[in-house]
Amino acid sequence: MIKIHHLSADEYEVKVSDARTTTHRVTVRKTDRERLGGKDVSPEQLIEESFRFLLERESNTSILSSFDLPVIGRYFPEYQREIRKRLRQG
Repeated sequence: MIKIHHLSADEYEVKVSDARTTTHRVTVRKTDRERLGGKDVSPEQLIEESFRFLLERESNTSILSSFDLPVIGRYFPEYQREIRKRLRQG
């Protein structure tokens, strides 16, 4: 289960419950949100789908504890293309 809490400005706290619960601090800037998800996608929608993407590839305990959302693309080059596709379908 993924729970997202808006902290302030571009900062969000994401709790992922699995065998172990982890907490992550994620930054989502407006320009990144629009580039990755489009103007009609909320930061929370983008974060949730991004975490689903990550959890398909690694455990929640392997996800960085603090990061800017676009960093996912450094580890998974298909991220940008895949996240756009997923959000268009949703």
